[in-house]
Amino acid sequence: MERTAGSGTANRTQKLILAAITLTAFTTVATPSFAPTSAAQTSLASNSPIQNSIADTPLAQSSIAQTMKPNSTGRGHRLVLVSIPDRKLAVLENGNILATFPVAVGAAVSPSPTGEFQIVSRVANPWYYHHGSVVPSGKDNPVGTRWLGLSQPRYGIHGTNAPRSIGHAASHGCIRLRNRDIERLFAMLQVGDAVEIRGERDEQVAQIFGSDTDDSIVAAAEVPGQNSGQ
Repeated sequence: MERTAGSGTANRTQKLILAAITLTAFTTVATPSFAPTSAAQTSLASNSPIQNSIADTPLAQSSIAQTMKPNSTGRGHRLVLVSIPDRKLAVLENGNILATFPVAVGAAVSPSPTGEFQIVSRVANPWYYHHGSVVPSGKDNPVGTRWLGLSQPRYGIHGTNAPRSIGHAASHGCIRLRNRDIERLFAMLQVGDAVEIRGERDEQVAQIFGSDTDDSIVAAAEVPGQNSGQ
C-alpha cells in the first residue's frame, strides 16, 4: 500500500511539473513584446538600447496597426527618394513623380544613413522617448504628428516641432518634414514601400530635383485605404 501511495504521489508531482513547464513555455511564446506606451511603462525600460540612440525615437500611443504587413491595397510599391544635397524628398510610382517635399536631413555630427531601406512601420500621433524623457503626442512632440519607421533601426521619416529646420542639415539622422507635409506623405505610403537616401547627386536625382519644383503634390496620387498606423 505504501508503494502504491508513493507511486500516485510521484505521478501527481510529475504531472504538476509538466503542467508548469507547459504553461511557462506557452506564455513565453504567446506573449508579444510591445513598446512602452506611457511614462510609467517607459521608466521600466530605462536600460533599453533605445535610450542611447542618437536618432529620434517614437512610441505609439496604442499598438501599431500596420507594422511589417504586406501591401494590401493592390497597387504597386512606391519609392521614396531622398536627396541629401538637395534636402528634398520625392515619391515615385512606375517612374512617375507623385509628389515632392522639402526636408531636413542629418546634421554633420549625426548624418542621415544612405542606401536602400524599406518602410517597416507607420505610426500616427507618436510619443517621443529619448534619454529618459517622454513627450506625448501634440504640438511639442519632436517627431511631429506622423512617423514612418525605416528598416534601418531607430531611423525614420517624421514630422517636427521645429519647422524652421526644414531645408537644413539639422536632424539627428532622421528625415524631417513639416507636419502638414508628413501627413500627406503618410497617406501616400504603406509598409513595404522602398526608401532610397542618396548622399550625392546623380542623373536620376538631377532629373527629379534639378529644376525648380513646386514643393507639393504634382500628380494625382492614389491614397491607401488605411491612413492610420495606430
